[in-house]
Amino acid sequence: MEKPNAPSCERNREPILEVLRTHFADRRDVLEIGSGTGQHAVYFAAALPQVRWQCSDREEHLPGMQLWLDEAALPNTPQPLALDVSGPWPSRRYDAVFSANTLHIMSWDEVEELFDRLAGVTTDDAKLAIYGPFNYGGRYTSDSNAAFDEWLQARGTHMRIRDAEAVDALAEVAGFDLIDDVAMPANNRLRIWQRTR
Repeated sequence: MEKPNAPSCERNREPILEVLRTHFADRRDVLEIGSGTGQHAVYFAAALPQVRWQCSDREEHLPGMQLWLDEAALPNTPQPLALDVSGPWPSRRYDAVFSANTLHIMSWDEVEELFDRLAGVTTDDAKLAIYGPFNYGGRYTSDSNAAFDEWLQARGTHMRIRDAEAVDALAEVAGFDLIDDVAMPANNRLRIWQRTR
């Protein structure tokens, strides 16, 4: 089996890391939801050695991810977890959660499930960092995002770029307040929430 490769990870990892260096500086235990190939995990775990970076994804993605983890052989990347947001979640509590390019792939029900389950896996002061495209005020932030959304919905009617305000409402119910919203390349955002309740 060849290692899977997501070119977007190579393009966005530096700007994401720049933000995580600040927000995850005092974090020790990160759960990544939807780790995909594992490319982000090995890059961020190498750059943030104080963090235990726990990959997770649906079962079918784990073998390819394991190839990246095995090659990097980092001491702070444990075995990846099989995690479907609608299924069982880990019992461990994490002081940070990271996810990239997942909310627009999941159905809205799954997005709701993700936020609903966060309280059970996070510490009282946990941070949540989500990277990807967002709409604001129900509007696309660029023509390229509008075209991307059209492409997503052609792939599956459950897929679409999410409204930032709707996601913030889910986060608030889960006890997380938005503390940062950083513009990223290619009309993406890195949005950071912190658990306060």
